[in-house]
Amino acid sequence: MSDNESNTFFRGALLLTIAAFISKLLSAGYRIPLQNITGDIGFYVYQQVYPILGIAMVMALYGFPSAISKMTVELQEKGHGISLKGFYLPILLILFGIGGAVFSFLWLNAHLLAQWVGDPQLATIYRVSAFVFLLIPITAILRGVFQGNNEMKPTAYSQIGEQIIRVGIIILAAVFIAIQDESIYQVGQAAVYASLFGACTAIGILVLFFQKQKPYDKQQAVIPWTYYIRTLISLGVVAVFNHMVLLIIQFADAFTLVPSLMASGMEKMEAITDKGVFDRGQPLLQLGTVLGSSFALAIIPSISKEKLEQKQAQFTHFIQNALLVSFYLSLGATVGLITIFPYANQLLYQNTDGTVYLQILMVGIFLCSIGITAASILQGLGYIKRTAGFIVIAFFVKWVTNQLLVPLLGITGSSIATIISLLVLCILVFIELKRKVPTLHFWKKINLPALTIAVGVMVMYLLFVNYLFSFLTITSRFDLLLYVMFVSVTGGILYLYCLLKGRVFTDEELQMIPFASRFMKLHNGRN
Repeated sequence: MSDNESNTFFRGALLLTIAAFISKLLSAGYRIPLQNITGDIGFYVYQQVYPILGIAMVMALYGFPSAISKMTVELQEKGHGISLKGFYLPILLILFGIGGAVFSFLWLNAHLLAQWVGDPQLATIYRVSAFVFLLIPITAILRGVFQGNNEMKPTAYSQIGEQIIRVGIIILAAVFIAIQDESIYQVGQAAVYASLFGACTAIGILVLFFQKQKPYDKQQAVIPWTYYIRTLISLGVVAVFNHMVLLIIQFADAFTLVPSLMASGMEKMEAITDKGVFDRGQPLLQLGTVLGSSFALAIIPSISKEKLEQKQAQFTHFIQNALLVSFYLSLGATVGLITIFPYANQLLYQNTDGTVYLQILMVGIFLCSIGITAASILQGLGYIKRTAGFIVIAFFVKWVTNQLLVPLLGITGSSIATIISLLVLCILVFIELKRKVPTLHFWKKINLPALTIAVGVMVMYLLFVNYLFSFLTITSRFDLLLYVMFVSVTGGILYLYCLLKGRVFTDEELQMIPFASRFMKLHNGRN
């Protein structure tokens, strides 16, 4: 790859990373006002359909586009053109076959699914959600071809445009439902329609780029359909799993939590309300994970099996640095959020319901962040199917432990089940990473004394400020917002300051953090 091609590639990768970060922030952030407007029961309804919509979004954004971009590159390297008849049409038909199969399953089994999750009123919502899968082929093939041609703007713009429309419709619909006192189950239908309109927006943006750039040729060699089918299934479907760590956890909760709570003796409405309170943790878990592993997406283009074999020592050092940065940042975010969680819960959701079991759930920020970073490294090295298998195992662990622990411990059991499943994922991923990179000594490189001091100082500071704050009289939610922002920022700065003074980071590791030059000055003892 020439320097010019390399620069273009990494600029495109950076653009996709920024778009993904913005998209995830929007996706996680809007759920807080949604809960405020519709309450815990409305939030429960939304969370029951979200895993299905999320799977469709991952298929259209990551899974199938990855497979299509790979085929685009392979065919062009062999001198084969990408024609409408020989490339676009076969892939579209195959994708419509896959999407149509999922559509049919949801349409025909909506009532059965609703019964499985313990709420028959969700049947109509599940049936309508089936239509989302019919839009996947168009967005997937256009994004895939553009990415295969190193054109990342169409994917980035369509992703952000889709999220803005989706979020806007959901919030407006929630306000309308609350004002008009409509059925709370309308929230679920609004989420489905928002996803449909968002997908149509993405298609519109992609079609505009398609008409402008015309990424197709008139002639193409005859390509067997088995090549398309094999790649779409083996790579596309597997890639879907690799982007669904938190989503599959929510999927397991959607099907097992309410029935398990009812099995413990709860009434249906009480179980639904508790599930809604538990779901408060999902946007915080997602936001924390985005912040803790945001650069994981950025390092994937830099990682390959060939590079590891050519410069093993140098590349192992690079991987180790990435893991260490994720470890330190996600651990600080997790401990800090757990410490101030009662105030964050009050600020975001207007009461402190579920604080204890949500604090347990926040441990997932740390586990998921380092797990995603390690899994991203394995994916970059080419072990995509293996990481997908580990995620499937984590899903089944969550499903089984939910059914075992929730009847005994209630919602707390579900929090523990989430932590156990993510811990299993981390263990499997790190064992595999150590097998593939034997020279990696990540755990030995952790500066435990300096880390212990940094965590201890931050926790003591937060507890002391919380103690002083308890004597103040809060008159408004805005006052609470100012306090949470102040204590979060100052606590985070203190944590980083202690890490830098403890010389936890190397210069190479600091370069992975935003505003690296300022941190390096402090790290090296300069003003």
